[in-house]
Amino acid sequence: MKKMTAALASAVVGGALLVTGGAANAATDPSVEIVDIAPNPVVVPKTGEIVVKITVETSPDVDKVEVSVKPKDAQARTLSARNITQDKWVFSVPFNAGDPAGKWLATAVGTDNETGKKDSDKATFALEVPKSKLDTRFKRFSADPGTVKKGKKIYFSGRLQAHDDAWGGVEDAEVEIYYRANGHSGWKYVTSTDTDENGKFYAKTKAYRSGTFKAVFDGDDELNGSASNYDYVRVVRWYHHR
Repeated sequence: MKKMTAALASAVVGGALLVTGGAANAATDPSVEIVDIAPNPVVVPKTGEIVVKITVETSPDVDKVEVSVKPKDAQARTLSARNITQDKWVFSVPFNAGDPAGKWLATAVGTDNETGKKDSDKATFALEVPKSKLDTRFKRFSADPGTVKKGKKIYFSGRLQAHDDAWGGVEDAEVEIYYRANGHSGWKYVTSTDTDENGKFYAKTKAYRSGTFKAVFDGDDELNGSASNYDYVRVVRWYHHR
């Protein structure tokens, strides 16, 4: 039975991943197997890094292990280790938001120094890098008319934009309208509507009491949320046209 002892081999970017140890055994062919990559998939945080553990098990005659990781269709990224343990090799591989998302390939190569024989194994893992959300803003939000008779309609309009190199309209986004009555601090939901292909939106409600209105976009997986400027509407019992 193999003697298995757990150990952590710290990994850093650069150089070849080269560790030595184990007893040579010319009577058998060396064997190498990547037994675990954890976590998988690798979800990279927006800031800082996450460390992935690659565990390789070998036959006792393996004296040297080399491991490399590479994204699909890219140059291999090699690693260097500080410590080793016979028959079991655990490598720590750091990833951050600067690494390319997608499928990655890990390759382990073990060598018997006495005979020169080698064995290798490959395994894949997925790397997920969060996208930075775009900022949004409201342009020209208004609640009209500024003075309205109770029971009549108040009309809302405006435009929702997102910044991706430049400000542009956000299509098919849900915009909610909120109301705060005079003398109150809380906001109440009024209605909601969707933006058109240019980011413009329109909505309406009945006038009951004077107060302030605003538009709100909650955001989604790609866009940050935002709120519009406030617009005040005075509601009166009688309204005389001049």
